[in-house]
Amino acid sequence: MKRRNSILIALIICLTLVLTACGGAAGTPTSSTTDRSNTANQHSNRQNKSSENSAAASPAASPAASAMPQASPPPNTVAAGAAARPAAEAPAADSSRDAQPPAAHPRPTARPDRSPRPDDEPYDSTFYRNYGVNPFVDTLEDPRSTFAMDVDTASYGVMRRYLADGYLPDPDSVRVEEYLNSFNYRYPQPEDGSMFAVYTEAAPSPFGGKGYDMVQIGIQGRTIQEEDRAPASLTFVIDVSGSMEREERLETVKQALALLVEQLRADDQIGIVVYGSDARSILPPTSGANKGRILSAIDELQPSGSTNVEAGLDIGFAQAEEAFVPDGNNMILLCSDGVANNGVTDPETLLQTYRRYTSQGIKLSTYGFGMGNFNDELMERLADAGNGIYSYIDTLDEAERVFVHNLTGTLQLIARDAKIQVEFNPDVVSHYRLIGYENRDVTDQDFRNDSVDAGEVGAGHSVTALYEIRRVPDATGDIATVRIRYHQPDNSKIIEETQTLRSEDRRASFGRASGRFKLAVSVAQYAELLRHSRWFQGSTLDDVVELAHEAQRDFERDPDVTEFIRLLETAASLARAE
Repeated sequence: MKRRNSILIALIICLTLVLTACGGAAGTPTSSTTDRSNTANQHSNRQNKSSENSAAASPAASPAASAMPQASPPPNTVAAGAAARPAAEAPAADSSRDAQPPAAHPRPTARPDRSPRPDDEPYDSTFYRNYGVNPFVDTLEDPRSTFAMDVDTASYGVMRRYLADGYLPDPDSVRVEEYLNSFNYRYPQPEDGSMFAVYTEAAPSPFGGKGYDMVQIGIQGRTIQEEDRAPASLTFVIDVSGSMEREERLETVKQALALLVEQLRADDQIGIVVYGSDARSILPPTSGANKGRILSAIDELQPSGSTNVEAGLDIGFAQAEEAFVPDGNNMILLCSDGVANNGVTDPETLLQTYRRYTSQGIKLSTYGFGMGNFNDELMERLADAGNGIYSYIDTLDEAERVFVHNLTGTLQLIARDAKIQVEFNPDVVSHYRLIGYENRDVTDQDFRNDSVDAGEVGAGHSVTALYEIRRVPDATGDIATVRIRYHQPDNSKIIEETQTLRSEDRRASFGRASGRFKLAVSVAQYAELLRHSRWFQGSTLDDVVELAHEAQRDFERDPDVTEFIRLLETAASLARAE
């Protein structure tokens, strides 16, 4: 009996230990694949650079930064809300070259009470790719920052759609550069026959604290008149799958393309390919003079079937190759919600398949429609590899902006494989970070490697970038040298241009900065808040609203700026509701 009791007691003890271990495991936090803290300090494609760069850029890497309090509020803290900024979050005032801004609040988990889906997401099956957030870089370790020019604007349109439906956008959907490049900053036009004008401005940061400046770099492309653009050979590849029936997406596509067709000339030609479960050509290349035939083909489109984007692009590229116009604008316009559930669906495989066409000069631009069952990542990556642009069409006003007002810029390239390199002077700048462009990074040594794929820029388009820098106290001299390099689209000639930003060109205060500078800073800060960047410095959307109103004084008749302020105010209201 005693032996049996001893065995029983031993079994009970073992069972208790097992249950305790299981309970402890269940209570241990696990990391999420979408946790932004895992990617916040990665500089997209800079893995070939020394690991010391990342260490120097991380707040924990420097004594001054590690002494700063790291914000860790409860999970439901609303980073983008209107709470007052804690005094402890102000950047350090010392002059250490290693001093870094403190980490921002983590992303909030709460959403407005608007009958959310069971998983607390506003839309089903939306796919975005988190590219991380650029770190601060020690200028002594790495003075050069290199990236491809980008003129996409889809991320801004996606945000506008979220707000229209009463939600703050998914942080992973926010690409800062696409917010910045959604505005016309009225940069000066190029002079002396150049294809680009480089604009630079610097002023103290309104959000970074003492010792921090913002640097604006604007690249303005030459405007080409509509009558001077080259003829266009366009192939519409239109998703007519069953998902395009939702929210009348296909109807929006039809209305948007009708706007484009009305702008075409007689020497332009249009072909149409549709795809659902399979694909077919419904309109061979047709002169832009025959608008009735083109519009009739568009009007007859009806949604049905699954989504085989591979089949649509196969036929689309083949038709575009047959209709290729030498010295013309040859483009495929893919109109879809981006979801591929039939045929090849892997973006990398699709990109490899069509590379031979894009290398011949056939561009692939993508236009997103609808929300829910929407694949932003696929659309963005296809346009990037296809040397085209990616736009999100959430309203007919946006369709008119893309297909009517900016049609020449959409069709007529003025630069291929365009890159920007900014070299900071370590005697004046101790640290810097590029705000956005995480997925446009180019290694510094590839700036003059003209075989490396970069960005394409259309006529009249501008590219805007912002840097936050930490100045060396009382230092004078050149702040940075800006270089751009690109192929002329009609020949193999390579152009490289340079401009220097000097300390004497820096504004003494933010209040003395130009309206375009204030607008760019407010747009970037808005995007930083929405994506819950660790560098947003504890500011709020209400702070950005005030700044945007100040910038608007120089853009009073600009409808895009007026809309921006309305969107800001809506986002601030939603954030406060959280």
